[in-house]
Amino acid sequence: MRVLLCRHGETPWNKAGRYQGQMDIPLSDVGEGQARALGERLKELPITKAMASPLSRAKRTAELALGDRAGMLTVHKGLMEIAHGEWEGKLAAEIRASDPARLEQWRDAPHAVKMPGGECMDEVLERSWQAFAEITEGLGAEDTLLLVAHDAVNRALLCKVLGLPMARLWAFRQAPATLNLLEGETVASLQVVRLNDASHVAGLFGEAVHRAL
Repeated sequence: MRVLLCRHGETPWNKAGRYQGQMDIPLSDVGEGQARALGERLKELPITKAMASPLSRAKRTAELALGDRAGMLTVHKGLMEIAHGEWEGKLAAEIRASDPARLEQWRDAPHAVKMPGGECMDEVLERSWQAFAEITEGLGAEDTLLLVAHDAVNRALLCKVLGLPMARLWAFRQAPATLNLLEGETVASLQVVRLNDASHVAGLFGEAVHRAL
């Protein structure tokens, strides 16, 4: 099977560096353009199944990427972004002022952080991997799945496939509307073929540095 694992396009809060979590923030005009560019990248590829997080930024990205195939899209709540709890809606600077120790730990040791009133990355991995296994069940060798989710969810899934501990969460980037390609006969045997491929929306050195989930 082939899995096209994508992140949603940019939102106004992404641009501002504001933590979104499970708040339902829509795509910006830039984000919609990124999703359409992803669709141009994928338009010649046969897609067997399409799934997205129910949050509108991911669902809309998937719809725009699928174009006239958008009717095949379904959603799975297990793909929702990490629940940031009390951080949601806040800028990193505001969190630095009110919760500096936890913010520093989130940057240096993300595997050890439980969000205030939210989730930890182990919980995100548990629910997203269970969803991933359900979604991919029954897919054959020639089938292609489009899956559009979020920064933390993609990182959790990719760490699992790569055999990386959650402590290495920040070892790679997930740009807006990025494309990761996974291939394998089963979920357990998946390999990463492409990682954070955003050439359809940014130049080689043009991808912005990660600011907030």
